[in-house]
Amino acid sequence: MNTIGEAVSRVRNVIKAVTTDSFVTDRMIYSLILKYAKMFIKRQDAISTRAKFGSLFKRLPCLDLIEVDKVEACCDVPSGCIIKRTKDQLPGVMEGPQGPLLRSVSSIDNFTEVYRTTPSLYTSMTKTAAFKYNKSKYYWFMNGYIYIPNVVWEVISVEGIYEGDLNELTCTTNPCTAVQDQALNIPPELLAEIETQVINDFMKSAQIPQDSFISDKQSILR
Repeated sequence: MNTIGEAVSRVRNVIKAVTTDSFVTDRMIYSLILKYAKMFIKRQDAISTRAKFGSLFKRLPCLDLIEVDKVEACCDVPSGCIIKRTKDQLPGVMEGPQGPLLRSVSSIDNFTEVYRTTPSLYTSMTKTAAFKYNKSKYYWFMNGYIYIPNVVWEVISVEGIYEGDLNELTCTTNPCTAVQDQALNIPPELLAEIETQVINDFMKSAQIPQDSFISDKQSILR
């Protein structure tokens, strides 16, 4: 798995050959890498996303929940219904062709699965006569938070693809790990194309012909 620092370094080494712009920062390079990563992932259909990016799904095993009111949750549920929300925003959930790339939301023991819906659809369900027999749990993702009505849980487990820092939310990583040493959640075969696009952007801004430096159109990873 590539690290953020490795990807940025590869791009920077090529950029040095085409521009001496001192304003080209590591943060700028990384933001462009993420920009193209999001674009390429959105081009995939749902089946391809799971097949190609399956190894990038990471589990956050214990996200704390807090109780919130239905106004914040944008849900017009009957009085007495408890709505809970993740205490903290999820760290930059990537978007796929059908919305946020969250593969599973469940109870902390993974015994009870929670199904994705929207506030309006959930509100409509609660107003049907058959809803009282519905034992399924539901969630919706909004403004970086997960909302779950009608549960008494204190924590949940969530599996998704994230662009943000997971160090403080997992038990398997060092919270003091430097950003450049963190894993870059992009498949290697996709990263080659992304890095080439980022370099092309800098070449265009420097108004330098691309063929002068990558005459055979080879990936910088080769």
